[in-house]
Formats: sequence, structure tokens, C-alpha cells
Amino acid sequence: MAIHIRDEDEGDAQPMVDINTTPLVDVLLVLLVMLIITIPVQLHSVSIEMPGASAPPSLVEPEVVRVDVTAAGQFVWNGEPLADRAALEARLLAAARQAEQPEIHLRPASGARYEAVAAAMTSAQRLGLVKLGLVGSEQFAN
Repeated sequence: MAIHIRDEDEGDAQPMVDINTTPLVDVLLVLLVMLIITIPVQLHSVSIEMPGASAPPSLVEPEVVRVDVTAAGQFVWNGEPLADRAALEARLLAAARQAEQPEIHLRPASGARYEAVAAAMTSAQRLGLVKLGLVGSEQFAN
């Protein structure tokens, strides 16, 4: 804020108080620019089809396949170690071709490399498996 006090020889002896609105206008312009920049980010959304409340419960208990990723990057299918990623993909392809696809529970070890976990997820998605989930994330919580 700026206050201009007139000199005695300027005429009126009363102080003249003017509000300097330049900082206010500057702040409002910055807020307007920030609003314009952030609104398009908020408008992007991901479409997910959620089951309705009237969806009937499944009568058949789904088959669950546990795929572990060890710290060394090896894949384990229901407790059976696999030789490499090609062996994992062969098992995933067989699971994808089943009439009722099993649920794939991917459980990385705490020291597992991201590349190995991402490779398993990518293979499952590319081969057409739709029931894929990460389990055991509670081990990473602080």
C-alpha cells in the first residue's frame, strides 16, 4: 500500500490516502494463469466400467494362480520355479485360453527389480489376461 501525504504548499492539508492496487492485480493475474493451466489436467479422466449393484455374485469360485517374482528376477508359478520369461508366457497363454480365466496374483519380493515385475504384467496384458492383481503390497508400507 502506498500513502501519499501532500506537502503544506500543495493546498489541502488533509492527507490523501490512495490504495496501490498494482500488487493486488499482479496476484490475481498469477492466480488466473495458474487456474487456466491446471483446469485441463483435471478434465482428463480414465473410463472404468464398474460392476453395478445388481451384478449377481459368481457361483463358481475362481481359480487363483500365484506368480511370485523373486529378488533375483526368477518367476515362480504356484510354488514351481520357472526357467525364464518364455516359460512364464507359455503358462500365461495357457491360462488366457481357458474358458474361465484364472485370477493371477502377482507377488513381487521386497528386493525384486521393477523390470521383472513390469515384464510379468506386460506379458499378462499382451496375452489377454484380464484378472491380474498385485498382492503383498503391505510389505512395502512404512
